[in-house]
Amino acid sequence: MRDFLMVVEIIISILLIVVVVAQSGKSAGMGGAVSGAADSVFGGKERGVDGFLSRCTVILATLFILVSLGLDLVLSSY
Repeated sequence: MRDFLMVVEIIISILLIVVVVAQSGKSAGMGGAVSGAADSVFGGKERGVDGFLSRCTVILATLFILVSLGLDLVLSSY
């Protein structure tokens, strides 16, 4: 079980790195940072590849956290 979780953790971390690097920059400078944050807070929907990569990032990050917690539980029993 421990080895399986470690392999899954490595695969998820590599996929997470690839997805984050593949995303395009949301803004240029401070003005774009403020408007980009407002879009995400007030429901600006991303479409196309950027929206897909954004959803993948959230899903992979959540899986990474859950697998890390599971791995911690398994390793703490040794």
